Amino acid sequence: MRVFVTGASGFIGSNVSGALARAGHEVLGLVRTSSKARALAAQGIEALVGDMALPGAWRARAAECAVRIHCAAEYSERYRALDRATTAELLGLPAPRGATPLVIYTSGVWIYGDTGGRIVDEHTPLSPSAFVLPRSEVEALVLGADGPKLRTLVLRPGCVYGGGGSLTAGWFESAVQSQAASFVGSGAQRWAMVHVSDLARLYLLAAESGLHGEVFNAVDASSASVCECAEAASRAAGAAGKTLSVPVEEARKLYGPMADCLCYDQLVNSDKAASMLGWKPKQRSFVEQAATLFRSWQANTSG
Repeated sequence: MRVFVTGASGFIGSNVSGALARAGHEVLGLVRTSSKARALAAQGIEALVGDMALPGAWRARAAECAVRIHCAAEYSERYRALDRATTAELLGLPAPRGATPLVIYTSGVWIYGDTGGRIVDEHTPLSPSAFVLPRSEVEALVLGADGPKLRTLVLRPGCVYGGGGSLTAGWFESAVQSQAASFVGSGAQRWAMVHVSDLARLYLLAAESGLHGEVFNAVDASSASVCECAEAASRAAGAAGKTLSVPVEEARKLYGPMADCLCYDQLVNSDKAASMLGWKPKQRSFVEQAATLFRSWQANTSG
């Protein structure tokens, strides 16, 4: 099948595009620059250089694809508005001849808020902070568009790690630069986590399924605390397990309201993805493979 992926050169999007291409699907990836387009071409993926904010440049090509996956996230002041506008564009595209298109939206587990030691699943009422609320509104837009002429799915990844990393990259970076892996808050909080390769496989399974109108959490079964993860990252980076707790008040000056989300204690269940899509994370936990993850982070960030 032909698949359109926004953010195809990004952390999640590049892995999703690669998984789809390796499975034999024809992938069209939206990227911002010609250099990123060349990187996709090296993987056998067709790249379309464009800007999410200028859909006129990519709308017609995206409409050729039966599956449209929104992975892009521009971390700027226009992030929320652009996320909603891009999603609306994907939902409004005409269908290729003879196909009922599928739109897959990338959300996240922060939409549950702090779970307070409770295990939550897709049936749990959402509790988004003001910072995360726009994402829940886009989720509602996506699920509300599901019907006979358009299929929609929502994926809610946990903290994604592996390769160049995401939020976990900060543990390695601070351990290397300051000889202590830093984290926000007490460190007793537990993050719901997922390796990027496992997450990419879930997107593949979702894209190939005939499902629609569903939401799937995407997390592994690990439950180590943030402090335990940071200690493992510190040891891997040669900082002898040393860590540094950054008070949330100080972190807010750097990260704004996202700092509070970094303090969430979350226990999230992914059994629905296992039962309906046959998805089961294959990677070991962050703590178990911290040394391997550190080497991968080094390779992805060097130069």
